[in-house]
Amino acid sequence: MLDAEDFRQALAGFLGEAERDGRRQVEVSAAQLHRALGGYPGVNHRLPICCSVMRTSMREGDSIVISPAAGIGPALTVRFLLPRSKAGQACGAPRARTAVD
Repeated sequence: MLDAEDFRQALAGFLGEAERDGRRQVEVSAAQLHRALGGYPGVNHRLPICCSVMRTSMREGDSIVISPAAGIGPALTVRFLLPRSKAGQACGAPRARTAVD
């Protein structure tokens, strides 16, 4: 059964491929990500976990393009900025303090 790490790895694959193609951003939907791993559509889908991974993977500058009414669903679409190494910190992640802080 699929878990959060499976979705994180698949998402990293989508982002890495787009980055290698020289793209500056990529939009990924929950349906697209889940289909890449299988099990969707189906009665044992893992959309709540898929959507959670997509949201927690967002960094500063990323944006939700489509948000289902309940917040969880195949239509959830996130625009991720590329390259990830320069796109900012993960949302909610503590910022490293510097001597200037």
